[in-house]
Amino acid sequence: MQFINNNYKKIRHIFLRRYPVIYQICERRKSSIKFFFSGSTAALVNLLFLVLFHGLIGWPLVLSTSLAFILSFLVSFTLQKFWAFRNYHYKKIPVQFGLYFINAIIGLNVNGFLMHLLVNKWGTWYLLAQVIVSMIIGGYNFLAYNFVIFKKS
Repeated sequence: MQFINNNYKKIRHIFLRRYPVIYQICERRKSSIKFFFSGSTAALVNLLFLVLFHGLIGWPLVLSTSLAFILSFLVSFTLQKFWAFRNYHYKKIPVQFGLYFINAIIGLNVNGFLMHLLVNKWGTWYLLAQVIVSMIIGGYNFLAYNFVIFKKS
């Protein structure tokens, strides 16, 4: 985490000096910006490991997607807890991890339901539907992480 925090501080300093207006906007929305970058990083990890396991190594698709999901889940939890929401309560990790996992399962089911509704019932193009659903789930996740899972004590 020290590597991430050091680079974050360098980027903040550059923005402060060169783009003070943008810096002020970002500073007010810091946790939501960090949340977005943490989620994007986890999604990228998922895709990279899927390509590595299935595309390069040639492991079966189900095994590859499962392992890629587990790794991206761990990356997501770590970045969200320690970087995005700056929650350093180590004793709470087991409970938070459990809540995070339950939230991921809920998100997976909501994703499937809303995709079915938008695509099959309302005729929405599947990629547009996924963007809409991802925004809804992302908003819900931000609230769940901020006010329940990693809430400030």
